[in-house]
Amino acid sequence: MIVSVLRRLLYGVLVLLGLTVVAFGLLNLAGDPAALLSSPDATPEDVERFRETHGFDRPLVVQYLSWLGDAVRGDLGYSYRHGSPALSVVLESLPATLALIAASVLVALVVAVPAGIFAAIRHGSRLDRMVIGLSVFTQSLPTFWIGIVMILVFAVGLRILPASGGGSVRHLVMPAIALGAFQVGTYARLLRSSMVEVLESDFIRTARAKGIRERRVIGLHALRNAAVPVVTVIGLQIGELYGGTIVTETVFGWPGMNRQAVQSIVAHDIPVVLAYILVVGVLVLVTNLLVETLYGVLDVRTRDRSVA
Repeated sequence: MIVSVLRRLLYGVLVLLGLTVVAFGLLNLAGDPAALLSSPDATPEDVERFRETHGFDRPLVVQYLSWLGDAVRGDLGYSYRHGSPALSVVLESLPATLALIAASVLVALVVAVPAGIFAAIRHGSRLDRMVIGLSVFTQSLPTFWIGIVMILVFAVGLRILPASGGGSVRHLVMPAIALGAFQVGTYARLLRSSMVEVLESDFIRTARAKGIRERRVIGLHALRNAAVPVVTVIGLQIGELYGGTIVTETVFGWPGMNRQAVQSIVAHDIPVVLAYILVVGVLVLVTNLLVETLYGVLDVRTRDRSVA
C-alpha cells in the first residue's frame, strides 16, 4: 500500500511539472506580458523598463526555471493586480470553492442514493423507468440555465434567498442545488445499474437465505459493494469540479477561486494563474489518493491487491 501511494505521488509530481510547463508556455504565447500589463498611456521606454524589472526580457526557458526554483521554495510570485503573494490570492478564495463543491455533491447524493436504490429494487417497474428518465433529463439541463431560473423564482419572485454573493449558508443554497442537479443523474443511474447487478449475486441470495433482514441486506451488503463504481465517478467529477465551477460561481457571484482565476486570466496576472493551476493540480492528486484509499475500505479485494 505504501509503495503504491509513493508511486502515485511520484507520478503526480511529474504531472504537475508537465502541467506548469504547458501553462507557462501558453500564458506567454498569448502576447507580450509587459505590453499587456503596462498602462495604456505608457511610453515604449516605460514598457521596456517594466519588462526588465519583471524579467520578461529573459529567454522563456530561463523565466520558467527561475519561477520553478522559487515555487519549490514556496514562493509563487506576487500578483500584479493585488500586490500580494499569488498563492495567498488563490488560497483566500479556495474555501468558498471547496464549500460549493462539497455542498453540491451532498445535495446530489441525498437525492441520487435513495433514487438509485429504489429503482434497483423495483427493477423494470414504472418507478425504475421514471428514475432513469428524470436522470437523463437533469443531465440535459445547463447549469447556467438552472441558476438563472432559480434566481428569478427564489430571489426575484419569492425573495427568500439572496441572488448572489457569499458569506452565509443562504447564499450557498442555490449554487449548490444548481451545480448538484447535473450530478444527480450520473450518480442515480450508475448506482441503480450497480445495485441491480449486486442484488443478483450469490452472496445476496445467501444473505437472504440466512434470514437476514431485507433492510440490512440492501443497506449493508448490497449498497457497500455497489458503491465502489459510484465512488470512482464521484472522485473523477470532484476533480473536474475543482476547475469546473466557474459557470456557477459567475452566475451567482460566488467568491470562489475559479471566478478569481478567470479575472486573473483576463488581466494577464500570470503569477496568480500559475498558482491557481498548481493548486488545482495538487487538489486533484490528493483527491485521487483519497479515492484509492476509500477503495480499500469498500472493497477488500482492492485492498488485498494493493498490499500484494
